[in-house]
Amino acid sequence: MSDYVLDASAVLAVIHEEPGSDKVEPYLRSAPISTVNLAEVVTKLQDRGLSDGEIDEALMLLGLDVQPFDAAMAIAAGKLRAATRRAGLSLGDRACLAFAQSLGATALTTDRAWDELEIGIPIELAR
Repeated sequence: MSDYVLDASAVLAVIHEEPGSDKVEPYLRSAPISTVNLAEVVTKLQDRGLSDGEIDEALMLLGLDVQPFDAAMAIAAGKLRAATRRAGLSLGDRACLAFAQSLGATALTTDRAWDELEIGIPIELAR
């Protein structure tokens, strides 16, 4: 198991060859992503106009380690709302943080709003 988990923003940075993708690429096949954050990746790709086939191909090429998001993680994500509201974190963001917390891992993201969080969950910014 990796010391990191992937946020949707980190995976999207790789797909779109954005800044920070070079820091994420070494973890693509070893750091897990939750099913919630995978759904977020697919949603964002569809919003950008990719077809279902293009989305499936991109995900296959990435070879992500997708892990289930369980009830305990869902409760933890919900309980992070008060601590993350000021930074404007979404449910997907909080799901990634709860997933990282459950595994004792560091959340790897490109979302700079996470940098101001002091919630006891390790976070690393890729850009």
